[in-house]
Amino acid sequence: MEKVAFILKTTAHPTRIAIVQLLAQQEGLSVTDISEKLHVEQSLLSHHLTGMKLKGILSSTREGKSIFYSLKMREVVDVIQCLASCTFL
Repeated sequence: MEKVAFILKTTAHPTRIAIVQLLAQQEGLSVTDISEKLHVEQSLLSHHLTGMKLKGILSSTREGKSIFYSLKMREVVDVIQCLASCTFL
């Protein structure tokens, strides 16, 4: 239960949930790619990405000037999907 609580606390924002859902479909997206797909400003997006990376939810790789993000903790997707399937939401 502690891991679930950690996941819920770390992803408790609509933008963070959208990032997780997007990266579950497409691994290795740059900040620019994610920003365009989610229609979120890069500065705000970078804040969310950095926080989730520091908490171990995401991983990143640098290629030149670009940073590409992927899901590191795949269980996050399961928790979000489980909540999304609740009938009361």
